Amino acid sequence: MAVKGARTYRNPSYLESSAGIFMFFCSWGIWWSFFSIWLTSPEPKGLGMTAAQQGDIYSANSLVTLIIMFVYGVIQDNLGIKRRLVIVISCIAAFVGPFAQFIYTPMLKAGGTTKFIGVLIGSVVLSAGFMAGCSLVEALTERYSRKFGFEYGQSRAWGSFGYAIVALVAGFLFNKSMMYNFWLGSLFGLGMLCIYVFWRPEEQKEELKKEADPNAPRTNPTVKEMVSVLTMGSLWLLIIFVIFTNTFYTVFDQQMFPSYYKSLFANPDQGAQWYSVLNACEVFCESIMMGVVPIIMDHIGVRNSLLLGTCVMFLRIGLCGVFHDPVMISFVKMFHAIETPLFMLPVFRYFTLHYDTKLSATLYMVGFQIASQVGQVLMSHPLGALRDALGPQKTFFTISGIVILALIYGFFIIKKDDQQVGGDPFIRIKDRKKMEAAKSQDQAQVSA
Repeated sequence: MAVKGARTYRNPSYLESSAGIFMFFCSWGIWWSFFSIWLTSPEPKGLGMTAAQQGDIYSANSLVTLIIMFVYGVIQDNLGIKRRLVIVISCIAAFVGPFAQFIYTPMLKAGGTTKFIGVLIGSVVLSAGFMAGCSLVEALTERYSRKFGFEYGQSRAWGSFGYAIVALVAGFLFNKSMMYNFWLGSLFGLGMLCIYVFWRPEEQKEELKKEADPNAPRTNPTVKEMVSVLTMGSLWLLIIFVIFTNTFYTVFDQQMFPSYYKSLFANPDQGAQWYSVLNACEVFCESIMMGVVPIIMDHIGVRNSLLLGTCVMFLRIGLCGVFHDPVMISFVKMFHAIETPLFMLPVFRYFTLHYDTKLSATLYMVGFQIASQVGQVLMSHPLGALRDALGPQKTFFTISGIVILALIYGFFIIKKDDQQVGGDPFIRIKDRKKMEAAKSQDQAQVSA
């Protein structure tokens, strides 16, 4: 049970986890929010790639990410609450500036075989440090939340808040040079490294001592249990749902929307600056919704929250094809602030509700993040080519149509909150009130 109210802000593990995830998203968001625009913008500010070439970059990143994610999930479930892996990720984040300037960018500009090798090297570094690293940091934070008594959504909100802050300045830096964004990412990565190396709350030290006791009950899963995840039929049904929802949201939001939004302005620099401001506002609202969605979930349940998030996804992508002016598109973009928490937080709770909580990191990596990456590997290039051929509006309608079909599929395969409960049960607030009322009535009868 999470600690509520002011006590949360005195919880040392909450403070440490929030600071770590804040720094991670600052390190990632300062350059990632303009990565798509950088790839497709003409030189000298960008690399001048087509949408299809950009899709190849994203496909390569996703292919490597899905491999690294599975490895990360298995290792972290074995490590429990140990930080060794997240420290490695912090080191990579601290290295992103020099890597981008002296290795990645020159190789992408070289063309031919050198460019191909640069894409591969970049996919390993960026995936290990950020795309797969994000899932690992989130999974570790969620594990801390259950172990040390705080609400995961409240801690994850600091990640969105960090992303919002850096997104606000990212566009202004990009108009000068994208390298400023990468180097500032290194600075935040260094801050993240310091937090995970030097900040160790006493309660975490005590827990590590307990886990090191050879006579203590086993809390980490065996290799056999982790591999058994791949044989779960219900998980594969959920993976199909994730591939046809979160995949298309990610391709749309990362690969297509930034350059499309910038194209709505006569001046590219003005478009980049307004996108920076819009992105910051949206992610700031997202950070607020990270704290609100657990309350929504408490009232309508995990399953309904996940389906509601998919409905918002369908509307946001489809309406971007309906409207054509920056004001209305900006309004529709704000749906993202509701969509992301409504999709991500219920997915995490779905895994801890229906499956063994010892396998939470592996399940989250395989069932959600890896599934999304598989979809991106398969769809990034085709959707990029579709946009080159048909334009953005028809592509957006195509994506939203697929999402609504996935929503219908999800309505039948996503388990209800009281079905096949294999982890921590989830009881909605109205059901808790009924149980408390029945309990009070029974006590009154016994007293009488």
